[in-house]
Amino acid sequence: MNSAAVMASAAPRAQRMFLVLAGFFVANAIIAEFIGVKIFALEETLGLQPFEWNLFNQTGSLNFTAGTLLWPIVFIMTDVINEFYGQRGVRFLSWLAVGLIAYAFLFAYVAIALAPASWWVDAAKDSGVPDLQLAYAYVFGQGMWTIAGSITAFMVGQLIDVRVFHSIRLRTGERHIWLRATVSTFVSQFVDSFVVLYIAFVIGPQKWTTDLWLAVGTVNYGYKVLAAIALIPLIYLLRKAIDMWLGKDLAAALKREAAEA
Repeated sequence: MNSAAVMASAAPRAQRMFLVLAGFFVANAIIAEFIGVKIFALEETLGLQPFEWNLFNQTGSLNFTAGTLLWPIVFIMTDVINEFYGQRGVRFLSWLAVGLIAYAFLFAYVAIALAPASWWVDAAKDSGVPDLQLAYAYVFGQGMWTIAGSITAFMVGQLIDVRVFHSIRLRTGERHIWLRATVSTFVSQFVDSFVVLYIAFVIGPQKWTTDLWLAVGTVNYGYKVLAAIALIPLIYLLRKAIDMWLGKDLAAALKREAAEA
């Protein structure tokens, strides 16, 4: 059976798989944006003493945004979607994610602007939260510079990722999945790690110094590199699971079409 016949006969199954991958991709991107307002200390989280790192004249413990928990999953989803649905699939979902992130923040600001019920403002006072309205606004009302930086970095990173991924795929074919997945992540997240911080905190209202920007960006990039390497087995497992669910012929046809597109 030729590729066109396989695709036509199994189109609903391929579409359902794309829908599942797309939903997981977009959900993780939106959640990462909202939980990213929290900064956590890595050493204390792991029960370790602070490393007291010294980088670009900056010292202290290793601190990350909570969004870093989910961004590696987004990287994996990007590469898996790239593998089966090609550059057009990833670009479409990236633009969709950006639009929905902006949509989510718009309604977060609308919700913050709603007049709070007087009894609700003090409802958590006994739990150590004297003003729920202020807490709600602080958590969900991220600054416009932070939102703009994050969305810009995400989109630029995704476009670079898909391009690098396919450039390597043209040279390696179906071999060396780990190579195209990791190298595309290394390149795209180098840009992402520094762009988001530069827009949000260097040219934004906080006016970070160059040393602080480079130090925090380097630490965050280092984490993403390690996460990309550690998650290589998961890429293979996901690919195998999708191959089994779609069937050998359909999976091969999708990958062939993605590579040729």
